[in-house]
Amino acid sequence: MPLFKTLKANNELKEIIKSAFDAELDISGEWGYTQEEATVLHSIDMPLAQAQHALASIRSYIEMNMTLPKEERYGSINLNERKRSQLKEGTKVYDKVVYEVTAMREEAYERFIGEYKKGYGTVDFDMTAHFDARKKATITREIIYWFEVSQTL
Repeated sequence: MPLFKTLKANNELKEIIKSAFDAELDISGEWGYTQEEATVLHSIDMPLAQAQHALASIRSYIEMNMTLPKEERYGSINLNERKRSQLKEGTKVYDKVVYEVTAMREEAYERFIGEYKKGYGTVDFDMTAHFDARKKATITREIIYWFEVSQTL
């Protein structure tokens, strides 16, 4: 399993996301690796779990794709929530969310997509073997993301 570098926002999280994804989010703080580095959600215009999933996806995409050399980048990055808990400390409320992240090397993903498009519907295409190979090429990792949600409740 490759190790991915932790990101630093230096209190410019909102600006980083705006620059990289052209998304305006009412947030501050850091990338949520620990409770002390939680992403602070000030106000959101979607369900809380959806906003949290979007932020965890953005962090994963930056870690696993945007900050790596082209030959080491991952694509087909998907997150599924596995567990969540809430912690109250004084007037602050934190959500700790655990996600399972799956991905495969970008070049392998592009090759699989090409094979699928070329072979789908033909007699010689072994769909079971194709998806078995995709599964073997996929990595799975678990991440934790901390959110400070006091202002959204």
